[in-house]
Formats: sequence, C-alpha cells, structure tokens
Amino acid sequence: MSAEKEQKHVISVSIGSSKRNHSIDTEIMGIPFKIERKGTDGDMAKAIEQIKELDGTVDAIGLGGIDLYLNIGKKRYVLQEAKKLADAAKKTPTYDGSTLKNSIEREFVRQLREEGVYLKQGTRVLVVSAADRYGMAEAIAQTGADFIFGDLMFTLGLPIPIKKLSTLNLIVAILLPVVSRLPFEMIYPTGEKQEKRTPKYGRYFKWAEVIAGDFNYINRYVPDDLTGKILLTNTVTSSDVDDMRARGVSTLITTTPDFGGRSFGTNVMEGVYSTILGKTVDDPPTEEEFMQLVRKADLKPRILKLND
Repeated sequence: MSAEKEQKHVISVSIGSSKRNHSIDTEIMGIPFKIERKGTDGDMAKAIEQIKELDGTVDAIGLGGIDLYLNIGKKRYVLQEAKKLADAAKKTPTYDGSTLKNSIEREFVRQLREEGVYLKQGTRVLVVSAADRYGMAEAIAQTGADFIFGDLMFTLGLPIPIKKLSTLNLIVAILLPVVSRLPFEMIYPTGEKQEKRTPKYGRYFKWAEVIAGDFNYINRYVPDDLTGKILLTNTVTSSDVDDMRARGVSTLITTTPDFGGRSFGTNVMEGVYSTILGKTVDDPPTEEEFMQLVRKADLKPRILKLND
C-alpha cells in the first residue's frame, strides 16, 4: 500500500472583501491541498501582518486583490504597494498570479478561438482592463475579434476607448511608471468598494458580445441588464454566479477551476501549480513551465451556461 501523500497548504491573503472568504480541501493532479482565501477589507497593514505570521508555515502565499507585476509585452512593471506585501514573506514563496495570467489565460483564449463558439472573427469584445490581464488581451486581439480595451475609462475615468494593442502599449509605457507608485486603492476597488456598484459607460457594455477581464472591475461597472452577454473572467463565488444568471448572462467562462462551488483567484492557482511543480523562493515558475503543466493536465476554461 502506497503512503498517503502529505497535504499541501496554499492560502491567499487578499486586500479584498472578507465576505468572499473561502476554504476547501481538495485534490489536484493527485496531490491533496487545503486552499484558503482570507480578505482584510482593504487593510494593507493587516495583510502584511498576516503574511508575516504565515511565512514559513504554509507551502505558498497568494497576494489577493492586488497585482505585484504587470507584464506588458516584454516589459515587467512592479507595483510598489504590492511589493510591501511580497517582502513581508522571507521563507514562503508569494504569488500574485501575473505569470499564470500571462500564460494560461492566453492559452485558454486560443482554445476558445479554435472552438469558434464564444470567440471568433469579428466578435465584439470589451476588455475592462487590459493592462491587468495583458496575456488575455493580447490573445483576444490576435483572434481577429473587434475589441475595445477599457483601461482609460475604468481605471482613470477618461471616456476614451482603446482600439489598438499598439495604442495600449504606448499608453502603458507613458503612464505605468507613475501609476505603479500610486496607492493601489486609487486604481482598483479594495475592501468594501468591491461590494459597491457604480455602472458607467453602459453603451460599451451594450455593444459588446463578450465582456472580459477582472471580475471585480466587471461587476463594479456593468449595467444591471446583461441579457445574452458572455463573461470571460477569473474568480467568482456561487453568489456571483447566481447574480450573473439573474441579470441575464448567457455564458460564464472562468480561467480558474471550480472548487466547492466557486473559483479561486489566479494568485491562489499560481501558488497551487507552483507547489505541484516544486517551486521555491529561489526558483520561481516560468510561463513555459505553466504551459507544460496545462498541456500535461489537459486544463480547460470552465464554461457555465447560465441562460439560453
């Protein structure tokens, strides 16, 4: 009889709402995992303290609700406030999900384009924040879709849609060195702000057949009526799914798997997959290693039909 495998423990410390907390015991690729998510309701000091307490006691720590790195083309930008969180751990590797987003989400968009059901030539796609999910955004641009990137609208409040990848690259190169030093809550909803909805730029949501990007961004700004829309996003709770169904969303596609009725963020899954790969603080995972894992495990996006 083979020995029982040791359970791995991955926990996400999020600056998001504690109402989205979750814990699950599961098995992934034959390895038992305990996966947790703990929100600090926007309290950065509390998040830093929790990370310090967890350091050396778990296999991986996810940095939830915040980006440490933004990978834009061949450049990597560091968000300084997130770096304070990452630096709080000295022994346990920390993951913000950026490497996974740039690889697995790119691959999942390619898979959806090949299937030709939800993404095809000319599909109207609104990506609420392309800088946050550049791999997804670049892959969507390469599908031949008719796309709009909403970074200026939803991040900076400027009513200017971005319709070219080259334009996004130029804007990012100009603004990110400055934006990366701003308090994170100025550019992304944290804590209780994640629960507040302020719909705007409704005509772009109405125009889109597919609404893509970070769920907190989408949920904060979308109109109430989403009849017939396809959502391509990341982490959602069971109540999020019920809400999207009630508002008429036809199909919900998530880039992270379902565990106990919800999907965890890419920061959590990056920690899980890195643990499976045996990664350490001194040996971080690469995009290619994640892609090899995707192919080995035959990972697919989760597709939920919510309404006919």
